[in-house]
Amino acid sequence: MKILIIEDEKALRESIQKYLEYQGHVCETAENFLTGKEKIQQFSYDCIVVDIGLPYGSGLDIVKELKDLESEAGIIIISAKNSLDDKLAGLESGSDDYITKPFHLSELNARVNAVLRRRSFGGNKIIIFHEIKLNADAQLVLVNDKAIDLTEKEYRLLEYFIVNQRRALTKNAIAAHVWGDDYEFLDNYDFIYTHIRNLRKKLVDAGSGDYIKTVYGSGYRFTDS
Repeated sequence: MKILIIEDEKALRESIQKYLEYQGHVCETAENFLTGKEKIQQFSYDCIVVDIGLPYGSGLDIVKELKDLESEAGIIIISAKNSLDDKLAGLESGSDDYITKPFHLSELNARVNAVLRRRSFGGNKIIIFHEIKLNADAQLVLVNDKAIDLTEKEYRLLEYFIVNQRRALTKNAIAAHVWGDDYEFLDNYDFIYTHIRNLRKKLVDAGSGDYIKTVYGSGYRFTDS
C-alpha cells in the first residue's frame, strides 16, 4: 500500500516512515502544508497520515482538499491536541480516524491497517478469502462456515495475511505488526515460524487450502496461486 505522511516534526516523520516501511508499505513524506497539498493533487495514495498543525496551513484543509478531489484514500489525523472539538472537527471534515500525540508507532500501525482493511473490503466487517471468513469485530474465524479456535496472535497473523494477500511480507514486518513495539527486543524470528506453523495446521485441519507460502530468504506470502 502507498502511504503519504504529512508531518512537520522531522524525527517523528522519519520514525513513522521507517516503521511503516518495515510493514511493507511504500511511504512518501511531506514536511508542510504546501508540499502535502501538492502531492495529493499530483499522486494517488491508499492512506494519508496528516498532522493538524502544519507550517503554512492546517491538516484539516488537506482533508477537505482530498474530499474535493474525491480521493478514495483512507485518512488518519494526528495532532498534539487532545480536545473533543479538535477530534470532532477532524472526523467531521472526512477523516477516518484521529490519534493524539504522543502515541506508540504500533498503535498508529494498527489504525493504518484498520483503515486499509475497511478500504480494501469496502467497509465490510466480514472479510472473506475463499472458504475462510473473518469477523473483525468478534475476532471470529470460520472455515467452511465452521468456527476454528485461534489464539490472539494467530488471528492477527491471519488477518494481516488476508488484508495483504499476494504480497510478500518480511519476517520483520510480520513481527512488527503482530508484536508491536516489543518486536525490537526479540533476539530472533524463530517464534514467527512457530506461530505460522500452528496457524497453517489449524486452517488445513479445518478444510482450508494451504495458502501460506514461504518466500525464501524473505518471509511469507498468503496466496491461492
